[in-house]
Amino acid sequence: MKRRTLGALLAGGLFAATAAMAIPVTPDPARDSPTNTIQISWSHTTRSNGYVDDTWWATRDRCAPDYLGERLLCDAVGLLARTTSRTFEVKMSQDMGLPLADRWGLMTAKNSPFIRSAHVETPLGLEAVLGFYRAALEKRGWTENDGAVVEADRAVVAFTTSDGPALLRLVRQDHTTIADLALRKPLAATALIRPAPGQVRLLLGNKTDEAADITVNERTIRLAAHAGEKLIDSDAAADKLPDSQKIDLLPGKYRVTLQLEGSAAQQREFEVAANETWGLLVGPAGAPLPIRLY
Repeated sequence: MKRRTLGALLAGGLFAATAAMAIPVTPDPARDSPTNTIQISWSHTTRSNGYVDDTWWATRDRCAPDYLGERLLCDAVGLLARTTSRTFEVKMSQDMGLPLADRWGLMTAKNSPFIRSAHVETPLGLEAVLGFYRAALEKRGWTENDGAVVEADRAVVAFTTSDGPALLRLVRQDHTTIADLALRKPLAATALIRPAPGQVRLLLGNKTDEAADITVNERTIRLAAHAGEKLIDSDAAADKLPDSQKIDLLPGKYRVTLQLEGSAAQQREFEVAANETWGLLVGPAGAPLPIRLY
């Protein structure tokens, strides 16, 4: 009798737990909006002449469950992801010497003989992001130059540092603040990645297993799977790209559309200035990964 009772209780408990896992839940922006999964990549190039080139990128995805079971799983995965994220943020900031704005959903970073740069996308407002960077960079001994441009949806602030001139550029777009921070080092880049004077060079690559289409300035470039995925590793790798994956632009704002086969298109608007070189990689799930190279 006791065994039957125990079996019935266990069966009942299992049924109740299974049923609870399938209970629909009301979306809770305060709980479910923070990104809960993280993908991280890092590449390191070292040569006999002491050349060191590091590239980082990471994306975080939103976990918005429809059922209680999914929410419990999201909570467990989210706890692990947040721990991973904090470790990554500390290491990236230490290695790059650049601060990372909170609640980022996508970030890239570069440390080469020519430049230290970071690209960050966060839902935080432009004013909050600008305040964060001003305070964080002041702590690092950076001096803000006169003539900062601060508008409702855009900000450009130049800095003087002991390592060279630096620039912070912020753009507010589609409920996202895009922050680009770069410190140009004294060593001049080789002609392999340097743009023509007064222009901007954009180099394209695809890190995914699917073909992708990138449209820039009404020009569409088809990229095969993994085409140009090494462009971020060094200036030599960038120089090996075919001409079809190199675009010369005038300074300004450009809307970029990126689409993987079988996936919805993603769009971003980027602001670029004269004498800059950028890499644009097709990342996981078709996410555009912009990386300032020079």
